[in-house]
Amino acid sequence: MLRIEIDGEAATPERLATGVLANYGHFTAMQVRDRRVKGLDLHLRRLDRANHELYGSGLDGDHVRGLVAHALGDVRDAAVRVVAFGVDEPSVLVAVRPPVPPPTTPRSLVPVAYTRPLPHVKHIGGFGQIHHGRRAERAGFDDALLTADGVVVEGAIANIAFIDHAGDIVWPEADCLHGITMQLLERELPSRREVVRLTDLGRFRAAFLTNSIGVVAVSRVDDVEFAADDPAHARVQAAYDAIPGDPVD
Repeated sequence: MLRIEIDGEAATPERLATGVLANYGHFTAMQVRDRRVKGLDLHLRRLDRANHELYGSGLDGDHVRGLVAHALGDVRDAAVRVVAFGVDEPSVLVAVRPPVPPPTTPRSLVPVAYTRPLPHVKHIGGFGQIHHGRRAERAGFDDALLTADGVVVEGAIANIAFIDHAGDIVWPEADCLHGITMQLLERELPSRREVVRLTDLGRFRAAFLTNSIGVVAVSRVDDVEFAADDPAHARVQAAYDAIPGDPVD
């Protein structure tokens, strides 16, 4: 960890304990490169909307940008998490860590019957996701795939998309978090949303995960295998790489 600040000041044990014990709030996670963030406007909008829903008031985007810039100091590349926490009036925590590169190998997923509470909000306290992710690793997979009544919802910490045999991108239509990278790619590439059932997976030739770290291919879901070297992956990666970052300050 490089730095943690709360409301623009160095975090103290007392203020950190308040957040840990309350276990209530929301956040966004972003990768900063050369003090720029892909989809920064979407991150700020996410924080504002979640704050309205959880606390009844907005979270000013310019204020958040200032807090992030202050916490970064002279750091140009980092992984940054912005957390609004507290039961009543929220405080804003900014955590600055070393940058995180995307995985270099395709991911394998095991389906689990679990969905996040208040799924459209990126809220803190992801016990269920972490629990199922750890169980997936112990079973020989990289992570869990969340499902509801046999319908694909999302990855434990990512969105999932599928590529059909015509080369079209399909995002599962479900009660999930519409992640920032997912939204950015929907702007850049033709795609559609539709209900995807576990029994449908065989009709797709490839799949990939997206989150703040980037894009990574999926090699299999349970015993259904996908082409990790499908040419469509290069198209998706190129589209993501071409998205410019927005300046933090």
